Amino acid sequence: MYKGRMRFAWALSLALFASGCVTLSPVDRALSLVRQERQPEAEHLLEQELIEHPDDLPARKLMVRLLGEGGDLNRARAQVDELRKHVPQGDPTPEIELGHAYELAHRFEDALAAYDEAASVAPDSPLGPREGGMRCARWGEAEEARPRLEEAVRRGARDADTYHALGIVRLHLKDLDGAAEAYKKGLEADPSHDENLLGLATVALVRDDPAGALAAYDALVRKHPGYAAGQLGRAYALAKLGRKEEARRALDEAERLGAPRENVAKQRAALAE
Repeated sequence: MYKGRMRFAWALSLALFASGCVTLSPVDRALSLVRQERQPEAEHLLEQELIEHPDDLPARKLMVRLLGEGGDLNRARAQVDELRKHVPQGDPTPEIELGHAYELAHRFEDALAAYDEAASVAPDSPLGPREGGMRCARWGEAEEARPRLEEAVRRGARDADTYHALGIVRLHLKDLDGAAEAYKKGLEADPSHDENLLGLATVALVRDDPAGALAAYDALVRKHPGYAAGQLGRAYALAKLGRKEEARRALDEAERLGAPRENVAKQRAALAE
């Protein structure tokens, strides 16, 4: 019965596609070609689309990125100049897309300069400083990332990813209170964002606050009962609190869930001391 339903669904999708009910956009078709490693064909398709529809912003953005990835920065910059003609004055999108092109071409200083220019072009928008701050954080440049991310938040960025990056940066710079604040705000923005919960656990461990770490790990395993690393974290925190029998049970559960044997063995040995 299941196979019959699958054959019917597949036949229906083919019929819909053949009848024209399912139409891929030029961007979707170009992305499909890129996934097939047929980038020249993707660029040609986008060129034709932009000749016919010069205001197709998604197509032009993708074109900029493809050209950046291919190292053709002169053409990428030309496409950014065209993009400026089709967005409102003060829109940071062209500078951000230029930054993406530079980044894809591994011109990281130029990319950061473009993101900073985006921040200047649109002084009320969080997009420029957020992009620059997120990239600096990913490059491991905490001191460069912090002021940009904090500026993005000041301008109104309230998403969980921004707060998470800010938490990592502040933690790296040993601002534990600031890191905890960022992670908490990230959870307020999106309670399902587990990385911010892990961040709170990490801050608690650095502070030598096993009770705080246990609270964070408990929340994680309630949400994800199969999370082996969460049980390992619980075991460590419980052991630090002197609750050794509970720690052993947490280790048993971590082992059952497939936690690395060496990690389990190391914690068991510590409990036996």
